Amino acid sequence: MEKEEGNESTDPNPVDVFCEICADSKEQREMFRISNGCSHTFCSDCISKHILEKVCENATVIKCPGLECVGVLEIEDCRGIVSEDLAIRWERARCEAMFLDSQKLYCPFKDCSEMLIKDWDNGEKDMDVKVRECECPCCHRLFCADCEVPWHAGVTCEDYQALDEDERGREDLMVRELALENKWGRCPRCKYYVERTQGCPHITCRCQFQFCYGCGATWDDKHGGCTRD
Repeated sequence: MEKEEGNESTDPNPVDVFCEICADSKEQREMFRISNGCSHTFCSDCISKHILEKVCENATVIKCPGLECVGVLEIEDCRGIVSEDLAIRWERARCEAMFLDSQKLYCPFKDCSEMLIKDWDNGEKDMDVKVRECECPCCHRLFCADCEVPWHAGVTCEDYQALDEDERGREDLMVRELALENKWGRCPRCKYYVERTQGCPHITCRCQFQFCYGCGATWDDKHGGCTRD
């Protein structure tokens, strides 16, 4: 009996393969074979989940999930079973592992966080030759490489680092810059800004603390004759 052209026979019952991770039977096309260091085979879904878990743990070398196996998964071999986003995260983790923590710098903006490499050496830092105002090559926003925060215009790094955490916001820094320009005083107790328009330097703050507008010292019966404005 002649076989009709175009009707080649196919196996109606493909052989299923057992995945040792999920314990399910899978078709051969659903399996993934590790080729670097071992020949273990697991289903593509389980391998994809295994890679995601390890990348979330910041692992740079992802080993075969087989018990005590030394096999290693390679990015290029796995691109067909992982998402593009996961592949990028995996590549980035491997790239970051090539540098020491002391060499790495991250963009401080949370919606960017791009890793950058410091281009000054220890000798330059010892001589206090520091890179401060930088532009992130990814998001193109300015930040301070010394403080590792968004750029604090008008405030030196030393003054910025001396500020409390609740004084480092953008609006707080703008008020501080304005206070410096107008030579406003500041209560030593509650940190409230005050402005003297006339009269003696004896200031009573809204918190009832009394201080000298000129030098900031506590005002008492012995304080007087301060020549600072």
